[in-house]
Amino acid sequence: MNLPVTLPFLPMEAKITADIPKGPEWEYEPKWDGFRCLAFRDGGETELQSKAGQPLTRYFPEVVAALQKVKAKKFLLDGELIVPVNGCLSFDDLLQRIHPAASRVEKLSHTHPAQFVVFDLLVDEKGSSLIPCHLKERRVRLERFHAAFLESTERIVLSRATESEELAKEWLREMRGQLDGIIAKRVDQPYMSGERAMLKVKTLRTADCVVGGFRYGSGKSVVGSLLLGLYDESGLLNHVGFTSSIPVAERAAVTRKVQQLIEPPGFTGNAPGGPSRWSTDRSAEWEPLRPELVVEVQYDHFTGSRFRHGTKLLRWRPDKDPMQCTMRQVKFESKVPITNLTE
Repeated sequence: MNLPVTLPFLPMEAKITADIPKGPEWEYEPKWDGFRCLAFRDGGETELQSKAGQPLTRYFPEVVAALQKVKAKKFLLDGELIVPVNGCLSFDDLLQRIHPAASRVEKLSHTHPAQFVVFDLLVDEKGSSLIPCHLKERRVRLERFHAAFLESTERIVLSRATESEELAKEWLREMRGQLDGIIAKRVDQPYMSGERAMLKVKTLRTADCVVGGFRYGSGKSVVGSLLLGLYDESGLLNHVGFTSSIPVAERAAVTRKVQQLIEPPGFTGNAPGGPSRWSTDRSAEWEPLRPELVVEVQYDHFTGSRFRHGTKLLRWRPDKDPMQCTMRQVKFESKVPITNLTE
């Protein structure tokens, strides 16, 4: 490609902070629940690249086709690949796109097509680099580029941005798990490739879960992780994830507590060790418990009927009836803050 950048080109990244930064020097954007992506166009050649610099082009043919139809023949866009399903984002459907079989990718591109949410313009339609420009200027140029070349393209969407701290806080309150959080960017800053020069405020939520089983630590006789369950509408206890953030000083006592409750089946619905992309060689090595213990955990995302990552153990809930630990806690009703998601 004959663009003023060298591939792979690493995107600017964010570091986590607890609070939204304040001041006129900050702009706020939704943190999309998808795959970070850079889209390169040079004449008839279009490439998609991941955050880590790996090619994504073959996995998203519908996005490549949309970019190929853009009248601008040169550009570099920074954004996020998402898969909307019924107006909400589905990370599970997005993960399925990274598949070795081209036929499978092609089928999914029609049944669950992806969109590219753009939030930065790094090379314009003339092939000029905007990387040294401050974000304030780049955002104006991006909005002009979108209006001129992308507005009628269904697969390419302009991300929202605001300088209002109150609106950013509203997104955090109302998103209810649909997004990763809020990204804060300095408007007086150039694009800093490969550096953690932005700030990310995560959306963290809590849920009360039944401890349906546990695993011993590797090569140890004390608990390594607690296996978490939630009841569905049929009254079945389904495995939804784990927590391993048990303080070291408490592990012996926790081990004694759970060993007294060992009794199958533990989970009456989906159980650990079932076929899934999370399965490992150790998936079946767990002890089932009577469903009597309840813990409150903190998590960031619940998708595909489970917590996407490990959760943080906050406290034990002896006051909580295990049957009250239902899937309703992790359901959300809100849509994402974007205007033209396809159904």
